[in-house]
Amino acid sequence: MHRARGLWRAGVPAALGGSRAVSGVPAAGSGSPGRGLGPEAEADPALLRASSPELAQRLRGLALVRGGFVSEGEAAELLREVEPGLRRGRYQSDHWDRAITGYRETERGLRGGAGRALLLRVTPAFPPRRPPRPSAHVLDLLPGGSVGPHVDSVKFCGCTIAGVSLLSPSVLRLRSLREPQNWLELLLEPGSLYVLRGAARYEFTHEILPDEESFFGELRVPRGRRVALIFRNDPPGEN
Repeated sequence: MHRARGLWRAGVPAALGGSRAVSGVPAAGSGSPGRGLGPEAEADPALLRASSPELAQRLRGLALVRGGFVSEGEAAELLREVEPGLRRGRYQSDHWDRAITGYRETERGLRGGAGRALLLRVTPAFPPRRPPRPSAHVLDLLPGGSVGPHVDSVKFCGCTIAGVSLLSPSVLRLRSLREPQNWLELLLEPGSLYVLRGAARYEFTHEILPDEESFFGELRVPRGRRVALIFRNDPPGEN
């Protein structure tokens, strides 16, 4: 099937009429930290697509995306903090669970000003009694790398996942385990935040589309190097 070749550019999806992908979103650091990240929160509508309105309603508040969650300055500071640890590792062609290709990763406690502020801002996305771990999983994905469909293991991850995307835009696709025809896609712009919880976390696989499949509807989203800071909470029974 032929697809229109609209191109993504920072904050301005050409195939969506050239308007900003995010409107009315407070700049990072403005207003209340983490405002509106709980289960009642609304996703940025321009950054979300679903196979049906019913599915979008079902996952309302459970699959969340917010553009402009960190500023360009904060993103640069976060990258300066995590790059040294990433450079100590080599890019890998295959992950132990076979879900990721073309990547390197590390686990890091964010001690800089931007990192500490980020942890505070994402904390409201987690249940009060199940806060995020203080360390972030830092995933560095090459332009040709991908994160295949998977559900995070309940042995290592609790009820909520929150990720901040840096450097490159990408498309995160969720697909129902029981009804594969049901899917939801989030457009992850640089500086955006996504949150998965409840049914979106346990009943749907999630994946980062490889470059050759990286479309958001008819919008081409060319993949570059992507660094994600991923926050998780502990599984039940762990502290």
